[in-house]
Amino acid sequence: MKLGIVGAGMIVRDLLSFIHEIPAITLRAICSRPSHLEQLLSLQEQYGIARIYSEYSDMIANDEVDTIYVGLPNHLHYAYAKEALLSGKHVICEKPFTSTLQEFLELKEIAQQKQLVLVEAITNQYLKNYLSMKEKLPKLGDIKIVECNYSQYSSRYAAFQAGEVLPAFNPEMSGGALMDINLYNIHLVVGLFGSPKKVEYWANMERGIDTSGMLLLDYGEFKCVCIGSKDSTAPNAMNIQGNKGYIQMTSSTNKCESFNLALHKETPIRVDDKDHPHRMYDEFVEFERMIREQDLGKVTAMLEHSEKVMEVIELAKQSANLVFGPDL
Repeated sequence: MKLGIVGAGMIVRDLLSFIHEIPAITLRAICSRPSHLEQLLSLQEQYGIARIYSEYSDMIANDEVDTIYVGLPNHLHYAYAKEALLSGKHVICEKPFTSTLQEFLELKEIAQQKQLVLVEAITNQYLKNYLSMKEKLPKLGDIKIVECNYSQYSSRYAAFQAGEVLPAFNPEMSGGALMDINLYNIHLVVGLFGSPKKVEYWANMERGIDTSGMLLLDYGEFKCVCIGSKDSTAPNAMNIQGNKGYIQMTSSTNKCESFNLALHKETPIRVDDKDHPHRMYDEFVEFERMIREQDLGKVTAMLEHSEKVMEVIELAKQSANLVFGPDL
């Protein structure tokens, strides 16, 4: 993979901190707006990036780049991913994939027509602990209750309350708790159980954006609640309860750290298959493999998963009357 990165924010710096540990990925270029030139020069020197760009079109015209990682604010994902795909580049798009289901469907169609790899960078779907949890799920018998709580008080919330409009809480930029933090819960639940039969989102709304909320997913035979909060905090946890036992995880769903498998009348077993300290490592190893092997079957499966997640997001937005800039 010959990688070009667009963006210079926190998630990009996260990526740069470990990407050199995957020898099959060569970092060719990074692009951000002209006002970020000093940051780009610093990143270029620190991480040995071959080229820096202030014009996105120039970077995607570079034949030495075959894959674009879109690490921009949520509302920009669609336009930047689309331009890269139309230029014949594979695309790794940071979560959430897009602001709307329609945007996602358009990107999917372009990628499939051009036989390009298009994937969502969503950590938990590739983590070994998550995959182990999925494998052990049948041991629980009939699932009855699922609950996920990913709550993290935002360092930007006080400024938002004081009247400042920041990307994390800006409806024009597709911000808020659902898209930023509860999304991990949705991915985990949909990855394990598929699409729910009914979706309701009970959101705490401030100035047109959800600062926290409870997402209720009805699967018919069992019920699920996903809590995501940026205006308060609590111990992060996930419980899956079946009639033969339960799985309990005491970490946020973006990391999927060790979990306990407890079956009736048996001693709980601690499961921890994690072998790399960075939560994003496993997904980028797999992205490189999919591109190198042109594994469009796996790409299609992951796009189908992301589509189910986007359908849940659309229903949640409608339920809470949550409207983003791209919806208008």
